[in-house]
Amino acid sequence: MSETVDLFVPLAELDEPLAPRVERALGWSRGQAGDVRVLRRSLDARKGRALGQRLRVLVARRGEAPLLGDGGAPAPLRWPAGRPPPKVVVVGSGPAGSWAALRLAEAGVPVVVVEQGKPVQPRRRDLALLTRGELTETSNYCFGEGGAGTYSDGKLYTRAKDRGGVAEVIDDLVRFGAPADIAVEARPHVGSNRLPRVLQTLRAHLVDLGVDYRFESTVVGLRAERGRVRAVRLAGGDELPADVVVLAVGHSARAVYAWAAADGVALERKPIAIGVRIEHPQRLIDEIQYGDAAGHPKLPPAFYELTTTESDRGVYSFCMCPGGWIVPAATEPDGVVVNGMSLSRRDSPFANAGLVVTVAAADFGPAAAGPLAGVELQRQVERAASRAGGGRFRAPAQRLADFLEGRASTNVGASSYRPGLAAGDLGAVLPGFLTQSLRAGLRRLGARLPGFLFPDAVLVGAETRTSAPVRLLRDAKTLMSPSLEGLYPCGEGAGYAGGIVSAALDGARVAARVLATG
Repeated sequence: MSETVDLFVPLAELDEPLAPRVERALGWSRGQAGDVRVLRRSLDARKGRALGQRLRVLVARRGEAPLLGDGGAPAPLRWPAGRPPPKVVVVGSGPAGSWAALRLAEAGVPVVVVEQGKPVQPRRRDLALLTRGELTETSNYCFGEGGAGTYSDGKLYTRAKDRGGVAEVIDDLVRFGAPADIAVEARPHVGSNRLPRVLQTLRAHLVDLGVDYRFESTVVGLRAERGRVRAVRLAGGDELPADVVVLAVGHSARAVYAWAAADGVALERKPIAIGVRIEHPQRLIDEIQYGDAAGHPKLPPAFYELTTTESDRGVYSFCMCPGGWIVPAATEPDGVVVNGMSLSRRDSPFANAGLVVTVAAADFGPAAAGPLAGVELQRQVERAASRAGGGRFRAPAQRLADFLEGRASTNVGASSYRPGLAAGDLGAVLPGFLTQSLRAGLRRLGARLPGFLFPDAVLVGAETRTSAPVRLLRDAKTLMSPSLEGLYPCGEGAGYAGGIVSAALDGARVAARVLATG
């Protein structure tokens, strides 16, 4: 019989064989441990404790059968034999759309995937242009194969409650080429250099199953008859017949929100968060988090996760990127948006994170301003950032000490943000209530993490795309829009996910509901 045991392995002992430690923990005689498999691994860097790894280990006694895997993913659902499957159009090729397509295609349902952006490899060229101040509005950090997460770090950590579903998504990523360690690590991370190859392998698998990809195709509306969706309308006048439309368009699909609202698709305002990126030297974050052990070759670049409350508003770090870069994530020519990313090696000399403040739906303005008022608030901040940056996606920036004291910066230090920075006053970019909450929240966070309020840390604006400012309504059981039969709002852009794994999980959930109708 195999047994599971939890272990702590100090930093200095990480290279030692694991079996003797397991035997001591279980009270077995030396040499009794046979096959040993690590199920979970996390770094324990809590203050006042020895640094090391916490492991959950599965072990079999010597002479017993080797440990098997968990049985692999469950057998995919199948569309009932003898019944014609529906014609499905998935709008968007991010995690939600891709996993909806994956589950449906593996069940034998034909799928067309429509994506306004480019495939993942050609998309790289548009990202390079953006660092030089040239925006391709349909192909950028937000739009294109894989969605916003593809070139924004590839972090897979999620708080989703469906652990079985999360494990299935992680297993899918591994079978399409992601490192096997992501199934073990408590905070798995693929990296923006590896994730594109995973997406290419996933697409090849889907094409083999008959999925038809339509890249660089913009959806401009839906055609309905008697309250049921019948086709997806494309720019240029073409239509794609559809019995089912999975609308998985991502958190920046402003044009989709506009035509959906105009066509009577049920949607509502949703709270968001807005703020800045904060950038420190990575070595400083390592010293803050690891103390004297900073620089140890077995330690990864340190991360942090901070949250506090100021005047009933949350102030928190978001999408922290150890050893990462701040990147331009604009989708409109007159706005500046920043985000973070890192490669699998996390070897940049900088650490950055979003530092954002919650914005309630009521902050968008009166109800008469309509359900898209949050989009307009985002735009106001992004356009102010563009003006303060001076154009060509240069971003406004301020030294942390200057921001806290309410004075403009005349210069800032080195940064990873490639279009360039313009020193100034972020208080002139952010609405006053956000500036006030951010300053007070920073002081609270600095008291909690000594050293974090490094005077020469750089604040870069504006971080506005933390989530979608709208929610496309759907029935809690059927997951279908109440306003149009056959329409399934899905993922982060519809307001039901936040991050790669939770979006993929929502896509899989929607696919399961579609299959259940068979």
